[in-house]
Amino acid sequence: MITLSPSAQKIQNLLNSLGYSYQVIEHAESTRTAQEAADRANCELGQIVKSLIFMGKESKKPILVLTSGANRVDEKLISGYANESIGRADANFVRDVTGFAIGGVPPIGHAQKMETYLDEDFLNYQTIWAAAGTPNAIFELKTDDLQKMTNGKVVRVKP
Repeated sequence: MITLSPSAQKIQNLLNSLGYSYQVIEHAESTRTAQEAADRANCELGQIVKSLIFMGKESKKPILVLTSGANRVDEKLISGYANESIGRADANFVRDVTGFAIGGVPPIGHAQKMETYLDEDFLNYQTIWAAAGTPNAIFELKTDDLQKMTNGKVVRVKP
């Protein structure tokens, strides 16, 4: 059995406790960027889940956007869903609300609950790959399960 780093193990334990048999894989090489993750997973760029944290400009609440690795997020669209202007969160805010560093933020297991939006483009794939707590840990999951795990709203996120 391969030993995972503490952050990756936290995600593996959470997946197990939620009843999923998905396996966290920790690579020697980086999976920090969507392209690196796609290369390691041997999948299409669109199958990579980018976990982006935004902050409501008035409420200061965290907003999680899980978008396809192939897409750029239209912040105006997300602002409309969130009913307030949003901005990209800084590294300290991301770590505070998720418990993870940028480049390894998983879609689940965060320090705080947050409003979550899922890219509708994931519906084009049966399986997708998400970060698992470190910049070199990922796991494959069924697209339908991402929505169940996160209770995210499936929306259009790209311009």
